[in-house]
Amino acid sequence: MADSLVVKAKIKDVAKGYNVAGDFADALSDKVEALVKESCKRAEANGRKTVMAKDL
Repeated sequence: MADSLVVKAKIKDVAKGYNVAGDFADALSDKVEALVKESCKRAEANGRKTVMAKDL
């Protein structure tokens, strides 16, 4: 498994009052990675090497 892009303790802070399954952080990390990769493609398509919030 690759390094996680999310912090499990922070997920639990946000999900107060809910149990968080063990596989949730890995699934969330995969989604975050996909978002970052898509954002990089958008930045490149716009001639930039800087990924910005607007690329999300």
